[in-house]
Amino acid sequence: MQLNSFDEWSPLREAIVGSAENYETHERELSFDLFFHDNIARDNAFRSEWYYPRLAARGADGRGGAGRRLPIKERYVAELNEDLEGIVKALESFGVTVHRPVAVDAATAEVRTPAWSASVVPPLNVRDNTLILGDEIIETPPMIRSRYFETQLLKPIFQEYFRHGARWTVMPRPFMTDASFDLSYVRGSATAGGPTEPIEDPQPSPYDVGFEMMFDAAQCLRLGRDIVANVSTANHVLAVDWLERHLEGRFRIHRVRQLSDSHIDSMVLALRPGTLLVRSEDVADRLPEALRKWDLIVPPAPESDNFPRYDDDDLILTSPFIDLNVFSVDPDTVLVNDACPELMRKLEGHGFTVVPIRHRHRRLFGGGFHCFTLDTVRAGGPEDYLG
Repeated sequence: MQLNSFDEWSPLREAIVGSAENYETHERELSFDLFFHDNIARDNAFRSEWYYPRLAARGADGRGGAGRRLPIKERYVAELNEDLEGIVKALESFGVTVHRPVAVDAATAEVRTPAWSASVVPPLNVRDNTLILGDEIIETPPMIRSRYFETQLLKPIFQEYFRHGARWTVMPRPFMTDASFDLSYVRGSATAGGPTEPIEDPQPSPYDVGFEMMFDAAQCLRLGRDIVANVSTANHVLAVDWLERHLEGRFRIHRVRQLSDSHIDSMVLALRPGTLLVRSEDVADRLPEALRKWDLIVPPAPESDNFPRYDDDDLILTSPFIDLNVFSVDPDTVLVNDACPELMRKLEGHGFTVVPIRHRHRRLFGGGFHCFTLDTVRAGGPEDYLG
C-alpha cells in the first residue's frame, strides 16, 4: 500500500471512490454560489429546457454563514449511490483495490469556525481537495465552506499510506471570510457564461486578512514531473505560489490563465502520453506549448437528450460538458458515462477501449468519474513529458 501516482493514465492499482451516503441538502451561501456561478443559470443552448433557481439571500449573520439549505430528493441520492457502486465494481473487475471514505452523520455534521458555520456535505468529489504527487498526499485549501474538513473523512486511508512511507502535507487553511474571496473573475468579462446575478459585496469580519489561498487539486493536470495548474483568481495565485516553493526541485508547475473558473478536468484531460481530450481546440491554444503538439480528441457537443429532466426546484450545478470528466484505468481503457454514445464512439475511433458506466445525476451533484475518484497508486513514475 505504497502511495505512487504521477499522472492520469498509467495502469491503476488503487483508488478512492467517493461516497454520497446521507447527502441531503445543498447549502446556498457565498462560497457555494461563487464556486458554481458559472453553471447556475447559464448554458444558453440548454436555457429553454432547464430551470435554474435564483441565487440565495445572504446569511442572517451578514458574513456569509448559515446559508439557505435546499433539500435534495431522496431518489436522486439513492440512484447516485447505485451508480457509485457501479464505478466500484467496474474498477474491481480490473483488479483495482478500491477504498471508500468515512460516511457523514447528517444529523450532527457541521463545520463551525470563529468566522462562519456550514453544514457538511459527504466526501463525494474526492478529487477536489487532495493532490497526489508521487509519494505525497497534499490536502489543498478548500474553496467551499461546507467542504472545509472533508479530507478528515479520508483520514483512515491517508494514515495507512503514511504508515507505509507516504509523505503527508496540509496546505495552509483559510479563514474564508467574505473578504477572503477574489471576486474579480466572476465580475469580469473573462467569465465564460455568467454570473447572471450579481455577487454580493463581501461583508467585514474581525477575522479578515485579505485574499487567502483557496485552490482545488482538480485545478491540476498531472503529467509526470510536470503539473499544469489553472489559475483564475488571486486565491489560486497564492496557492500555486505555495506549491511551487514546496515542490521546488521535484516538480515543474506550468500556469494557465483562466482556462475555466476553477477545475480543469472538464476542459482538458490527458488520456495517455501524446493524447488529450479537450472541450474544444481553443482550449488547447491556451495550454503550454509542448502540450499543443499532442493529439487532440474533441468530442461532439453534448445533447440535451443525454441528461435526465428535472423539476423546477432541482438545482443544476455543472455544465453539459461534465461527461468529458472521464477516468482512465490504463493508457488504453477509459470509463465513460453510458449516456454519451457520441463520446464513446469518438474515443473508440482513437483506439481506446471504452467501459460504459451509468451515472445519471452528474449535473445535480457536481461531478463526473474523474471527480468521484482519487487515484492513489498507479504503475507510472516521474517521467519527463514536457521537456
